[in-house]
Amino acid sequence: MKLSFGSKNTLAAYVFILPTIIGFVVLVLYPVASSLYHAFTEWSGISAARWIGLENFRYLFEQDPTFWPSLRATVYFVLLSVPSGMVLGLGLAMLLNRRLNGVRLFRTIFYLPVVLPSIAVLTLWKYIYDPLYGLANQALEALHLPTSGWLFSPTMAMPSIVIVGLWGVGGTMIIFLAALQNVPAEIYEAARVDGAGSLRLFFGITLPMMTPILLLQLVLGLSFAFQAFNQVQVLTNGGPETATYLFMFKIYQDAFGNYTQLGLATAEAWILFVIVMIVTAITLKTSSMWVFEDNR
Repeated sequence: MKLSFGSKNTLAAYVFILPTIIGFVVLVLYPVASSLYHAFTEWSGISAARWIGLENFRYLFEQDPTFWPSLRATVYFVLLSVPSGMVLGLGLAMLLNRRLNGVRLFRTIFYLPVVLPSIAVLTLWKYIYDPLYGLANQALEALHLPTSGWLFSPTMAMPSIVIVGLWGVGGTMIIFLAALQNVPAEIYEAARVDGAGSLRLFFGITLPMMTPILLLQLVLGLSFAFQAFNQVQVLTNGGPETATYLFMFKIYQDAFGNYTQLGLATAEAWILFVIVMIVTAITLKTSSMWVFEDNR
């Protein structure tokens, strides 16, 4: 059966959706189209853009001395931060998913770093990592353990940044905690009657039932990790050498550094977009092999 609307109703519908359409065109469609165009231009942001075709991409892949090191540093950061964040978040959620006195207080304490201003937190960690006066080395000295150069060491700089990210794992913990509380208690009771132990309950029930949330957290974690910027900007400025020269920091440097190259930076942004899309597509495509679908 077809529904017909009068001209006044149709006009009113267009009027109501017009702000959304205008907002989408002005704030989403036009910027995306403009950035795609400028990726193929030589553009400083002030002078007129000059079309140069694939020259930006050719320069990045063949001549730019920081392009491949920044990609390697970014992949290293992703491989360190995403799995460790998910494991720690799940571990905390398991510990706090118990009916104990004061458990709500501990949930709040672990979640608190998430709502603190990131720049202030990173500045605090910069002082903690100070090789001479920082709290990290003082604690190691008190325990009679070897100290570290932390952010000034090419081998320890990236792990140090990852540790800062783990301090704010409360957001992941809360989502995993909600997923744990959504697992039916009857399943655990039936498994215990059959003699299942703690490990079997975790790997046979808890983990499979949480796989949709694990997939969500994995996709979000990969996306955020590839776009990490604040940590490098505040803590290391890309150093030492190129140990923490993440790709988003390179985009920022090319766009707003000593030599403004917005056309080149836009090309880099599109490369990053393609990388994130490919990684996300692979993750979603392979998720059918390990994500448990609850069809209750």
